Amino acid sequence: MSTPHVVVVMGVAGTGKTTIGPLLAAGLGVPYAEGDDFHPAANIAKMSAGVPLDDSDRWPWLDAIGQWAHGRAGLGGVVSSSALKRVYRDRLRAEAPGAVFLHLTGDRALIEKRMAERKGHFMPTALLDSQFATLQPLQEDEAGVSVDVSGTPEEITERAVAALRRLDN
Repeated sequence: MSTPHVVVVMGVAGTGKTTIGPLLAAGLGVPYAEGDDFHPAANIAKMSAGVPLDDSDRWPWLDAIGQWAHGRAGLGGVVSSSALKRVYRDRLRAEAPGAVFLHLTGDRALIEKRMAERKGHFMPTALLDSQFATLQPLQEDEAGVSVDVSGTPEEITERAVAALRRLDN
């Protein structure tokens, strides 16, 4: 990308945001921030117990991610955030208007399999249905691209970098 954008890697749990985000940041030569690190302890406890977050839980988390993205404006960066609803992405854009979104998409069975294979993550596979029910894919007027998560992390990252570079053309 010719301009150093802040890229928000989004998608349902298990799409590989935490894997692809750092690889994408390395490929673009910018820092990476793990969105899960912005969650307050109460959110992690709630999700660990298998309880989906509600919007009142998400607002402070989204605001913290947005503030990080705002601080990277003009410098570039990559941050992960499920950003499942348009209103969540609008909230992030309110803090960081130049942010672009990389929506990691994929077959539900593949995503569930990957979630089941993860070790030590607080998000149980039981919450995947609520994630898909909440998901509002990127709309035409939103700056961003969608990339399928089939393949290796390196292949996915390569497709993501190419798709993001096309945004500048």
